[in-house]
Amino acid sequence: TIDIDDTLFASDPNWNEGTGQFWRIGDDRMFVRVEAGMSTTNGIEIDVQRRLLYLNETATRRIWAYDLPLGGLPTNKRLLTEFPDFALDGMRLDRAGNLFVARWSKGTVAMVSPTGDVVREVTVSGKDCTNVAFGGADGRTCYVTVADTGAIDEFRTEHPGQSWWMRQPGARDRLSMGAARVNRR
Repeated sequence: TIDIDDTLFASDPNWNEGTGQFWRIGDDRMFVRVEAGMSTTNGIEIDVQRRLLYLNETATRRIWAYDLPLGGLPTNKRLLTEFPDFALDGMRLDRAGNLFVARWSKGTVAMVSPTGDVVREVTVSGKDCTNVAFGGADGRTCYVTVADTGAIDEFRTEHPGQSWWMRQPGARDRLSMGAARVNRR
C-alpha cells in the first residue's frame, strides 16, 4: 500500500516457512524492515486519515493495527481482530474506515469495523476469494477475485472505497489540506 507521501509499505510472506515480515520503502528507495518474525503477512492498508496501518496474517487469521507517525515507522502494534477459522487474504478500506477482508477457503468477504467487530459477511461464488477492490461510478461496488471459480464477483456497499475516492479529481489535495501529516516535496 502507498501512503500519500509516496511511502510504500509492503507485506512479505514466506509461504514455505509460514513466516512473514513487513517493510517500509521511502521515496529515497531505502528499504527498512518494520517487523520480522510474523506469520504469513498478506493484506495491508492505510486508513484515510493516514494515521493507522492495518496488516493481516493469513495463517493465524489476525489483523493488526499500527499507529503511523509522520515520516516514521509504524508503532504501537495491537490486535484489531482475530478470526476463529479459515484464512485471510487481500483487504481494502471504505471511506467510513471499515476493512473488507477476503476470507480464503470460507468464500466470504468480511466487513470489519474500525473497532474490530465483524459487522457483515458477504458470500461469494466460490471458496477461495483472494482480493477486493472498489469501483463503479460511485465507488460503492466491491469487486472480489475468486480463484477456484475464476470469477470476479461484485456486491454493493454503503460507502465508497477509500482507494476509489483517492483517485477522484482533487482528492489528494482535499486530504492534504486537512491533514498536517502530508510531506510534499
